[in-house]
Amino acid sequence: MNGIVINIDPVAFHLGPFHIHWYGLMIAVAAIVGVLITVRVAEKKGIAADHISYFILWAVLGGIVGARLFHVVDYWEFYMANPMQIVGGSGLALYGALAGGIVAAVIYARIRHLPLRRAADSLAPGLLVGLMIGRIGCIINGDSYGAVTDLPWAFIYTHPGAMLPRELLGQPTHPYPAYEIIWNAMALLVIWRLSRWFKQDGMVFLSFLSLYSAGRFILMFVREQRVWLWGLQQAQIMALLVLVVSLVLIIHSVWKRPLGLVPSSGVSHVPSRGV
Repeated sequence: MNGIVINIDPVAFHLGPFHIHWYGLMIAVAAIVGVLITVRVAEKKGIAADHISYFILWAVLGGIVGARLFHVVDYWEFYMANPMQIVGGSGLALYGALAGGIVAAVIYARIRHLPLRRAADSLAPGLLVGLMIGRIGCIINGDSYGAVTDLPWAFIYTHPGAMLPRELLGQPTHPYPAYEIIWNAMALLVIWRLSRWFKQDGMVFLSFLSLYSAGRFILMFVREQRVWLWGLQQAQIMALLVLVVSLVLIIHSVWKRPLGLVPSSGVSHVPSRGV
């Protein structure tokens, strides 16, 4: 049987009655690294560290609420039968996190008179790095599994604690998290190069949304999740919507200011406080 055997216990260690999972550790590392990168980038754009830190906090809190809300809506029948699980249960939706985070970030930016588009541009590199680190946790966890395949780089989960369906235990599956890590790394390289040329604020973040959504739509074809509409999975429908909206906004920005691409001198012209 071809493939890469993964026989890692998703539980990293125990603290008394508490189980500390590798996934949770990777999410914590992803958050720390993402925040550090975002603060660094924001300061180069003239936004003070305290302003961008609160901007991130609002985005994270809004993202958690949105991720949970989207998940509950997606599994509405279950939660209608088990209403107590709505708050106390587990399960998050990535695009819900994106929607909730954007709404919360916009509200904070309006309240504090923060340059929203510039702050959003600061988030993009840290988000991509955070997503890549988080997917390492998914590789260990086995929760973002792909369809069965005979490719030599397939993942074969053998540990009984792996979170993929029992019928896939010991079966070679597409390494979906690895695919997404590779795609996000390429997207990071692209937006890093483009950030030296974009003149308008907001273009880097819109490029991130476009690239991530395009990758998500394509890569989900190797997943096996519930078909939602037009033969597509929910994540693919959401990816299409985000891709279309972000591309429309990019085209509008370029059309409005045709000289939107200029080489950057690397020197910020923004006041140090960014407000």
